[in-house]
Amino acid sequence: MKKKQVIQFIILFAIGGLLVWLSLRSVAEKKDEILKSFQQADYKWVILALLVASISHFLRAYRWNYLLKPLGYKTNLINANCAVLIGYLANYGIPRSGEVTRCTISAKYDKVPFEIGFGTVITERIVDMLVFLLISVFTMLFQFRELGGLVNELIVSKVSGKWQTLQQRPVLFYGLIIGVIILFLAFVFLRKKMASVLKGKFGKFLGRLGEGIGSIRKLEHPGRFIVLSLLIWTCYFYALYFCFFAISGTSGLSHGACLTLTMFGTFGVIFSPGGLGAYPLILTGILTQTYGVDEVSAFALPWLSWTAQFLLIVLLGLIAFIVLPVYNRKSDVISSTPAP
Repeated sequence: MKKKQVIQFIILFAIGGLLVWLSLRSVAEKKDEILKSFQQADYKWVILALLVASISHFLRAYRWNYLLKPLGYKTNLINANCAVLIGYLANYGIPRSGEVTRCTISAKYDKVPFEIGFGTVITERIVDMLVFLLISVFTMLFQFRELGGLVNELIVSKVSGKWQTLQQRPVLFYGLIIGVIILFLAFVFLRKKMASVLKGKFGKFLGRLGEGIGSIRKLEHPGRFIVLSLLIWTCYFYALYFCFFAISGTSGLSHGACLTLTMFGTFGVIFSPGGLGAYPLILTGILTQTYGVDEVSAFALPWLSWTAQFLLIVLLGLIAFIVLPVYNRKSDVISSTPAP
């Protein structure tokens, strides 16, 4: 290994160690509760859940090439997997940095322009959101009786309360309306000036970003892309479902209950780094209030599932940090894997 590659390896490994430290520090206060959650766990189900989760990471990396190929780019499958895993790890250490990290790695090792890669990642997020909305619809249809009171308590009543508050404060209400009108008029009158500002390098960046976002319109095999997207979320679903059987108090829960937990758990992952704190809290509340699970099991299940996934990402992310520079030590290795 050349001196430059050794330095690169050390830097990447150091960054990986920093991200792991930041991640572990964030759960230090919960160590006693987490240890207690593991006491009665049947680990064979946890291992099966982690295998399914690992498949979802591979599928996400594999699916990425379907968006890049119409734009004339591709990633080496090993590089893409490493980039995805390091991106997940980065999200635990530095919230919302995973997408940037993934695209930076791809630009370095597979020569995919950052803005092109980032545009395709945005497209991925849009597709994932559509699949999540589909899951939400199915959940509401098949779990309507169980969720009716919960939705009314958490959403309908709160929205109604906010609306009544606005109506009782006419200055704030009309101020919001006037603000929206001003923003619209500013856009109409300043659009030409904005267009001139967007020329040059910044405009070029936005153009390539838009090209990446629009890659979904050029897919050669849209059916495969849709199937891969559904499989990714199916893996997410069963990675949680198999954990039901690791805890005696949740082993009798149905697929419908898992749909509910997947839907609300996703909100927890969205609104906090990796779902830390929010994911277990939301799932514990739903398990006890909606499905009548005892408090100990309701606490143990989400912490067991979240911690297992967290440790998996830490392990695989560290391995990816080590593998990436070693695998790419020869330039002829890069991009040797054909796109799908």
